[in-house]
Amino acid sequence: MKKGFRNRVLVPGVLTGAILSLGMVMPVLAEDAAEEIAATSHFYNTVWSLVPSLIAICLALITKEVYSSLFIGIVVGGLFAANFNFEKTVLHVFSDGIVASVADSYNVGILVFLVMLGAIVAMMNKAGGSAAFGRWAQDHIKTRVGAQFATVVLGVLIFIDDYFNCLTVGSVMRPVTDRHKISRAKLAYLIDATAAPVCIIAPISSWAAAVSSYVEDGSGLALFIRTIPYNLYALLTIVMMVTLTAREVDYGPMAKYERNAKEKGDLFSGKNPYEGIQDNVPEGKGIVLDLVLPIVVLVACCVVGMIYSGGFFSGENFIDAFSNSDASVGLMLGSAFGLIFAIIYYLIRKSFTFKEAMESIPEGFKAMVPAIMILIFAWSLNTMTSYLGADEFVAGIIDNSAKGLQMFLPCVIFLIGVFLSFATGTSWGTFGILIPIVLKAFPWSAGNPISIVCVAACMAGAVCGDHCSPISDTTIMSSAGAQCEHVNHVSTQLPYAMTAAAVSAVGYLLSGIFAVNGLPALAALPISIVLMIAVVCVLGKKD
Repeated sequence: MKKGFRNRVLVPGVLTGAILSLGMVMPVLAEDAAEEIAATSHFYNTVWSLVPSLIAICLALITKEVYSSLFIGIVVGGLFAANFNFEKTVLHVFSDGIVASVADSYNVGILVFLVMLGAIVAMMNKAGGSAAFGRWAQDHIKTRVGAQFATVVLGVLIFIDDYFNCLTVGSVMRPVTDRHKISRAKLAYLIDATAAPVCIIAPISSWAAAVSSYVEDGSGLALFIRTIPYNLYALLTIVMMVTLTAREVDYGPMAKYERNAKEKGDLFSGKNPYEGIQDNVPEGKGIVLDLVLPIVVLVACCVVGMIYSGGFFSGENFIDAFSNSDASVGLMLGSAFGLIFAIIYYLIRKSFTFKEAMESIPEGFKAMVPAIMILIFAWSLNTMTSYLGADEFVAGIIDNSAKGLQMFLPCVIFLIGVFLSFATGTSWGTFGILIPIVLKAFPWSAGNPISIVCVAACMAGAVCGDHCSPISDTTIMSSAGAQCEHVNHVSTQLPYAMTAAAVSAVGYLLSGIFAVNGLPALAALPISIVLMIAVVCVLGKKD
């Protein structure tokens, strides 16, 4: 989850009248609950504050059932917050956890965006756009390697926001990868590996805006750009993905899924949670433009929506507007106008009737139900973890030892960022906690290379943990975009993410040594890239 920690005070949602009514009272209730838990809970600001998330993650990986695992984690968080008082536990779980998360206006905006995007995708399928693109791809993309590279390229091009990336790339590339017998787990990995890792090194993205906001002197974007060559996990993930695709190798659980897809045509190696939601489109219906044009308009509308939310039309310049943008508002407004355009376009094209267009909206909602359910539970678990002071606990550890061993500090910060992001499922929350601490310990300036490396390590660790965590919203949306069983995506991606994390840790150790001893810290990047390629070749050959 990337934005869970960003808004401390919960504000009203506007999706329906019921949510609006809840929104009027939830900010006060949430704030009161946070103060009460901080004052009374025996588990506040201790290592126990991380336990609910760890329980949920472990149960999800063991049982391969994500809904109950997340709910159990929420209940454990409620028990800790209430000191095992039954009545207070129930109130914390439902009122202060689940209801508060649903009533948060930021979260509501994301849910609206999901529903509208689902409706657009349903219309594309009904109009035959996806099928037409599949036919076009069959003529132009001849190999499995080509299909995977096409997925990677599209993922890199859609760098504005990871939410939008996950769902758009999935809806466009599913017909292509299915035709070339690429497993849905591999598709989900390619989507996830080109979502957050690309956004975190793109100067014009919602992630750049978030990082810039944590630097108080107005030089946040300049700092973000300086950190790009040192964001080892993001860069190495892209290198790893390209190497795996080019050499046509896989290892770990992913190898089994790919073998089943290639040899048996079994794309899921298990159940398909989205089975039965696609419409049967008559053969030959639709043209490629039926898919491409609505997507292009949707991208443009989302960009305009984001800069609008940042004040571009009120006099701010483009960069400042993007830095101040609210991704939830921008994506919600952009998807709304994109949906209106899609309806008008398909009606002009006579792809279907107005009644069928309206039927696509609930169909799109049904397609997004699995992702929405997991997101709500993940947000609720994040809220409970925040109430228990997990961020303050980790911040205290970092603050007390920040200036101890500068040589090892980038590696240590990276590993702490991985752990915190993995346990809480929030990358934005993680670098929101760690970056101010690092900048306080090592003020940023052109002559302070260790500061730049450490800020990059914060960001890389946050993305890595987010990439690994089954309760991360980016991971959840990658599963939704690929229409892959969520736990299958997590279990197959985890070995790849851990490999990239291990090489990144070595790279940060080298960069810290170089920076402290007056050597160029950037020298760690080519060494890490060579090491990453070598490790992938060895593991792939062994499998």
